[in-house]
Amino acid sequence: MSGRRARGPLQRVQRCSRDLRAQVEALRAESAAPAPGQRKALSQRCMQLKKLVDENTDALHNLKKADEPAPVGNYNRRKEEEEKLLLKLSQQLQKLVLVLDQDNVTTNYAVDEEHQKNPQAEDENEEDENEEEDESEDEERSEEEDSEEADDDDKLLDDPNVKECIAVGNFSAQQEGDLTFTKGEVLLIHDKKVDGWWVAENSKGERGLVPRTYLAVRYKDADSQEQSEEHIEVVDETADGTEIKKRTDSHWSAVRRAITENDTVEVLATIGAVPAGFRQSTLFQLLEEGNQFRSSYFLQPELTPSQLAFKDLVWNSEKNTIYPRPTRVSLVVTLCSCKMIPLPGVSIQVLSRHVRLCLFDGNQVLSNIHTVRATWQPKNPQMWTFSPRATGERGELSCGWAFLKLFTSNGMPVPSKMYELLLNGGTPYERGVEVDPSISRRAGSGVFHQFITLKKQPVLAVKLQSLSVQSKDILNLLPETLIGSMCYIHILIFYRQILGDALLKDSISMQSADLIFNPILATFPQLMDEPDLMDALRSAWADKERTLKRSEKRDQEFLKSVFVLVYHNSVFPLLHSTFLPDYKWAEEESEASRWKAIADFLKKSRENDGALQYLLSSENTHKAFDISELTYDFLGEVRKNSAGV
Repeated sequence: MSGRRARGPLQRVQRCSRDLRAQVEALRAESAAPAPGQRKALSQRCMQLKKLVDENTDALHNLKKADEPAPVGNYNRRKEEEEKLLLKLSQQLQKLVLVLDQDNVTTNYAVDEEHQKNPQAEDENEEDENEEEDESEDEERSEEEDSEEADDDDKLLDDPNVKECIAVGNFSAQQEGDLTFTKGEVLLIHDKKVDGWWVAENSKGERGLVPRTYLAVRYKDADSQEQSEEHIEVVDETADGTEIKKRTDSHWSAVRRAITENDTVEVLATIGAVPAGFRQSTLFQLLEEGNQFRSSYFLQPELTPSQLAFKDLVWNSEKNTIYPRPTRVSLVVTLCSCKMIPLPGVSIQVLSRHVRLCLFDGNQVLSNIHTVRATWQPKNPQMWTFSPRATGERGELSCGWAFLKLFTSNGMPVPSKMYELLLNGGTPYERGVEVDPSISRRAGSGVFHQFITLKKQPVLAVKLQSLSVQSKDILNLLPETLIGSMCYIHILIFYRQILGDALLKDSISMQSADLIFNPILATFPQLMDEPDLMDALRSAWADKERTLKRSEKRDQEFLKSVFVLVYHNSVFPLLHSTFLPDYKWAEEESEASRWKAIADFLKKSRENDGALQYLLSSENTHKAFDISELTYDFLGEVRKNSAGV
């Protein structure tokens, strides 16, 4: 008895991807000229397809080579290519939804533009369709042969003796020295530079730089030429790590297209306002989605999977305080400087320069996102330095990102020393994107020129320091995962201890879900998102601490009671004062007004030995009272365990 071998998990995902690609192409064709009243139905179909694409992507991410019933050749490469295809489909569907929802945008233009941007999507994974009816052994052999042929074409393209090439896509010059060409145009190559930007000449005798990935070997045989074009178009998206948009005569047409595609940075790069590697800040977008990545959220206690107890907040009755939570690694990361950060165009007003930090496993963010404001001198705006103050956040562009691994390949913590991290362009989910591709493009081929070019690349300098045993013991009173400024540590520990008192020591029972009367617990998380108030509390506590005796500083219960008084006499009244403007990130006028209001209040509070006179004065007004100012709802604040039921 004979029969076909059962398909493996990867083959099933690939077959599903081909079906989804066919449905996407059909939907795009229908959307090119939608019938009256069909726009909403097409949009719903688009969303359903995107959900299926995302589900197939999740299935692909969960695949392991060991799950295959038979050996699969080039498994990792095939999986990566499949991920590229699914990503393209997801992007096409997302942008198509935006096009369908734009009543004032010409649908035909938007769909044609998307089709022009992704020519490779029609031909990608073509060999998989031909392999579907073959045995697994034939599939592996066929793929290896195709790979060898592609490598041969690639080597032939780089051969110094091959001078004539054919363009496989349209390219519009982005800056002086580039050569514009159209698909199918024959170019004469004069210099094949190692950086991938070659000196070429067109039929009119015009010379300039062209990207190598837009070229294919010119064959006399039309069929061979077509095959070469198809191969190069699949790789075309990595021309310089980012797709090169075609420049138009009118900036306004580029603006309209950017609105349609929901990508403001794309139009800024198109008109030359920002370097090609700039992107919308990924971490800022995560912060805008809610409180999941904010420090105030990670400061809250975490529930166990049963949701009936606290995972990281346990009471020590012997010492009358919370138990410390030992962590494997606690590090002090000092941001020293950012060097050679590219400047945007004169049309872009820089409101703030800052660095955002988080723990990242290559796929998702594992901690809160912490922000540190940078300072700079007008004489040298490409050099950033840092102060110990933490800052909030607002809309922004990312001008580079970098990873610093905290563990070596054998699982040991990395050494404590200074690290200079080369910044990457794009987003953390892109690879091979430069912050400013023009720097390497203009570099010569000599060793000296390459060295000079490396010196011009943007770099983030950071210093890792290990902690003393005493410092680790203090930090262990905080949640296991938390990124923040060291100058706030003692303030955060007071909050966690007061939290333990309220939830564990003074609670009627562990099952009680009543509101807890405690103004500090109710309002302290707000300070984490308003750093000027956090600095005001730190300053007020430092002033009070200087007046305490040595014996009083050793009494933890006494210190907590004093901290409560300092909190009520400093930041608590300010949170609800009408004289304090709303906190707005990177607005100098708002920040200056807030600092003046804060400084004036702290001065009066010190002169009057507290805030009571300020609160009772008829000269001062406050926002309408709300019960949330005084009550802490821990069920609404605590972190739910991801494994919870």
